[in-house]
Order: sequence, then C-alpha cells, then structure tokens
Amino acid sequence: MPYPLSSPANFHQIPAALYPEHVNFWLGFVLASALFVIGAFIANRIKTPYKQDGSAKAAEAALLAALPDAWLILDESGQVLAISPAAEELDLVLGNQLIHANIAAFTNSAIKNEQVAEGILDIPRSALGTASLSLLVRIAPIPESRYLLILRDVSDVTRVESVRRDFVANVSHELKTPVGALSLLSEAAAEAADDPAAVRRFAIKMQAEAQRLTNLVNDLIDLSRLQSDDPLKKATIAPVKRLVDAAVSDVRAVADAKDIEIVTKIEAGLQVACVERQLTTAIRNLIVNAVNYSPANTKVIVTAEEVEDLVEIRVTDQGIGIPEGDQLRVFERFYRIDPARSRATGGTGLGLAIVKHIVTGHGGDVVLHSVEGKGSTFTLRLPIPSEETLQSLSEEVVA
Repeated sequence: MPYPLSSPANFHQIPAALYPEHVNFWLGFVLASALFVIGAFIANRIKTPYKQDGSAKAAEAALLAALPDAWLILDESGQVLAISPAAEELDLVLGNQLIHANIAAFTNSAIKNEQVAEGILDIPRSALGTASLSLLVRIAPIPESRYLLILRDVSDVTRVESVRRDFVANVSHELKTPVGALSLLSEAAAEAADDPAAVRRFAIKMQAEAQRLTNLVNDLIDLSRLQSDDPLKKATIAPVKRLVDAAVSDVRAVADAKDIEIVTKIEAGLQVACVERQLTTAIRNLIVNAVNYSPANTKVIVTAEEVEDLVEIRVTDQGIGIPEGDQLRVFERFYRIDPARSRATGGTGLGLAIVKHIVTGHGGDVVLHSVEGKGSTFTLRLPIPSEETLQSLSEEVVA
C-alpha cells in the first residue's frame, strides 16, 4: 500500500498531494457524481415508490450498468450482494466475501462509521505478488442499509508519475559524467590542434564517451518505457526455448571473442505469457552480464525448467561473483559494484534494473545466488500460464 492509510478511521482523509492532481480532482469528481446520482435516485424511491410495475429496480439496474467503473453492492456486514462484470474481472470476491484484506478493512471502516470514504489501494495481480494494481476506491451508503463500492484502475497514472520523478532524478545525476568528459576532451583536443597524435588520442576517448552516453540514454529510455508499460495487458504465449535462443544469438559474438562457451539446456514444452521482446531483453542482459564478468575459457550455462508451477530460467557463470554485501543492491538503478570495471565494459548500471522491471511486470521475480570468486546464478521465476490464460490468449491471436 503506497499511501499512508495507516488507520482505518483515516481512510477517507487522503491528502491531495499523494497522487496527481488530475487523478484527485477528475476521478474523484466522476465517482462522487455517480454516487450522488445513484444515491439521490434510490433515496427518491422512498418518497415516490415504483412498486406497482417494478420500474424502480429496473431504473436502478440501468444506472449501475451505465457506470464505466467496477462496482459492488455490500450489506451492513460487508458481504457482497451484487457485483459488476468489471469487478469480477478484478478477482475481488470469493463467494460473497472480499478477498483482499486492505479493501475489506477499508470498507469495514466506512460501514462502521456510515460515511463516504475514498483512497488508493494496491492489490496483487499474480501468485508471487510482485505485480500489482492501484485502485481508486470509493464507498458510500445507499438506502436499504446497503453500500456502493466503486473501483477504478489508476495503475497507469500512478506508474507514469513515478517514472517521471525517477527519470528526472536519475538523468540529472548520471548524464553529468559523460557530458563533462566530452567537454573536457573537446577542450583538450582544441588546445592540441598542432599535435595530430594527441588529437587522435583525444578523439578516440571522445568516441568512447559518446558511445557510453548513447548506451546510457538508450537504457534510460528502455527503463522508462518499461516502468510506464503493463506487459500483461498485451502478452502472448511464447515458448521459453525461442526466447533463450534469441537472447543467446544476440550475445554469441561477444562470448566467442572472449572464448566463453554458452551452453543451453531447456526443458521441452515450457511456455510463458509475455511480451517476447521484453523477456528476451531480460535474458540477454543476464547473459551479457555473465560474459562481461567471467574470465576467458569459461562457460555460461542457461537452463530452464518447471519448478512448482513456475518457469525458472537460470543464467550461471564461472566469473568473479558478487560480494554478499552487494547482492541486495545489484538491482538498483545505476548501482555498480566496481565502477571502474563497469566503465571498461561499457556498462551503464541499468542492465539488472531493467531485468527486474521486466520480470516483475510479468508477475514474476528474479533471485540471485552468488559466491565471491566462484560465480553467480541469476534465476528468473515466472508463473506458468493457466489453461484459461492459454485459451484466452489463443483466441485473441486467432481474432
């Protein structure tokens, strides 16, 4: 839960600065208007009942059907009396009970205080709990001791806002080094105009810094796209072998130049729901990392198998390993264990951050096991698609 909803009694007191103003105003306005219209209409039934022909219930149903958001109707004990198709797709209810503890606590607090309440709550969208949806949730009492709960998915809005903040902070810090180096090198080249050997030397260094700057900008753009994207909304079913083969093919030339052998062992029939380009990038980044930090005449081994309803893709090297104190931080943006070596290999410090964002965006996670001086193993753990997912994605491809 990214917002300070620490006390059930304070769920309705959400400071406006905690999420973008346009979300706070427009979505709140729409939800409030919808609740007002429905509440006013249902309240009017007490004064002007339509019991003779049942038109009141039909009109109420029509109003609810017209709502663009997911909704549920609850009784005084918080049990679900009715649910919209959009809410069913969010998988919020089991039987007649809300299954997410934070939403249940939010609604129970509002019902207890008989008040309108609003907040932004996160719910997991995968078995591993690494991917989540941010929901703008609003509840209000309606006649006949019932409560209307309206939910809107604002994941994209909150994700984009987070990306904007992180992008500005990261760029302002990381671009200074290569830009500063290019400036100094160009000045040195200008001063050495009468020394062709020195100019050539400075030009070569400028090319290296320019390439580093290009890599950094490209990685920043990729990371920003990943953070503002939801791959599960446009996933397809892909064989794991195809993903691994594509990643290995991209790295083969670099590995051959260092006399490093890449060995693959992929269990037959494995499939994942993914955006192929993204997941191939994650696997490729791990293999590139393994090659860059391994000595010549060693092996990088890539395996994939099913383990307890998960697909596990492992990349193992015989390289320098990662100190225990650094293992929890290697997935942070721009974190480098050895900055000098990262510069020498052209690393930007974003490769593993990109891996983590891709995998968590696909509902999985990434695990590291490393022994300093003996090598490292990175394991991508991804959910195996259910039969329903396989069927629905197959239908989308056919359509």
